Amino acid sequence: MWKDLYLCIRPNHPFAMAYRKKTYTCSECGKSFTRLSTVKIHQRIHTGEKHYTCSDCGKSFHTSTNLKSHQLTHTGEKPYTCSECGKSFTRLSTVKIHQRIHTGEKPYTCSDCGKSLRTSTNLISHQLTHTGEKPYTCSECGKSFTEASAVKKHQRMHSGEKPYSCSECGKRFTEASAARKHQRMHTGEKPYMCSECGKSFSTSTYLKSHQLTHTGEKPYTCSECGKSFTEASGLTIHLRWHTGEKPYTCSECEKSFISLSSLKKHQRMHSGEKPYSCSECGKRFTEASAARKHQRMHTGEKPYTCSECGKSFRISTYLKRHELTHTGEKPYTCSECGKTFSRSTYLKSHELTHTGQEPYTCSECGKSFTRASHLTIHLRRHTGEKPFTCSECGKSFIEASGLAIHLRCHTGEKPYTCSECGKSFTQASSLTIHLRRHTGEKPFTCSECGKSFTKASSLAIHLRWHTVEKPYTCRECGKRFIQAAQLTSHLQCHTGEKPHTCNECGKSFRRSTHLRSHKLIHTRRTSHAVNLE
Repeated sequence: MWKDLYLCIRPNHPFAMAYRKKTYTCSECGKSFTRLSTVKIHQRIHTGEKHYTCSDCGKSFHTSTNLKSHQLTHTGEKPYTCSECGKSFTRLSTVKIHQRIHTGEKPYTCSDCGKSLRTSTNLISHQLTHTGEKPYTCSECGKSFTEASAVKKHQRMHSGEKPYSCSECGKRFTEASAARKHQRMHTGEKPYMCSECGKSFSTSTYLKSHQLTHTGEKPYTCSECGKSFTEASGLTIHLRWHTGEKPYTCSECEKSFISLSSLKKHQRMHSGEKPYSCSECGKRFTEASAARKHQRMHTGEKPYTCSECGKSFRISTYLKRHELTHTGEKPYTCSECGKTFSRSTYLKSHELTHTGQEPYTCSECGKSFTRASHLTIHLRRHTGEKPFTCSECGKSFIEASGLAIHLRCHTGEKPYTCSECGKSFTQASSLTIHLRRHTGEKPFTCSECGKSFTKASSLAIHLRWHTVEKPYTCRECGKRFIQAAQLTSHLQCHTGEKPHTCNECGKSFRRSTHLRSHKLIHTRRTSHAVNLE
């Protein structure tokens, strides 16, 4: 009796809601509802009918409540606040769902696998992973999705619509979540903290990925090669290497990519956009990761350490390359000649020696290169740019490797040691050249006279004797020289500089060879004095 009373007098009371039967069914999809008014609203999904239109932007909605929530986006009003963290929302229902993050409540459980979820929509989407059903299809390309919201986001790729913009820089996004994440770059906000090490992150997904580094867990495994990943998205992108699928195409040059992030990076080459800047020197970058790596040059931070020798590195890829020096592994093999390499970039450059292709050309002098990085470094010779500066003496260099080698002059570090005689060197290339003295190898041969050399630079200088090329000119008198060292020595005639000093008598000389000859006088005198005694 009391049940009927509640149903008649208080139809919205929880007791009445619990006992009311779902007597109204949608003729389109068969879904049942407790109210006729609810079924009518639901049917608008099928008919596409949207009665409620926003007077500010003209966007239409199925229900008046959806319109009211939308209008708050224009006013900026967020009347519902979380009592735990103070975050504000446009809807009360959204606050209630958000608060489950703090309480840990997950009231919706999957009957197939027992997994619990915070919202009913998350449960419905999750259950589709068991059935494999993807009921929402893109009308442009036919791709299917488990959620209607996913289709809407996807269709923006076709339409180019970016309805969400950053209030700081005006950059536009296809998703509201992407705009929020982007704005944290400006505010520096990192609300997600790791309970293990205290490190903070701007997004929850970054935190989840980071937490797996503590557990070592890589739950997503490739069925083709067995490689494992910490994220499902990482596995999805990796699988495209096996299938050859490249779904993201550049509208400018039609080049295709396996991931959306790769396409975005590439498109910045066309636009020239460099949205990420160094807070120390203002240098700008096309990628956030490149800006972070660059800033470590200023801070000196080297977070990646080799477990074998304890050497630390700024970048994880540098550590991986270094680790190969311990194992001797060279996993990249040339299909033409069978030569192996420790890096994929070395293999790619090497393969161009078979084709003769040099795709990167200098617009100033026309010189071509096999690598884009080599062209970038070469261009600095024209511009005079030397972005890498020594903190000890202020000397600048056109490339980072030049600075790294120079710093060893200050530290005295010589990490490359000859296994034959024990002599140490600051550079790997110097050790390679030195080893040829032991082996007798002279791989660089003159095509004119057949003379061989241990270094390519020695051959280049030698060839000038045949061509009579003298590229180094004295600005004082116009005299020309084959080698830079000859010019340097000659300039001392004009300046009067004598940089080579005898430590026995203090006499100075212009050339080191003259000093060596002079020192023999002291040696002879000493030996003569000993003989007299």
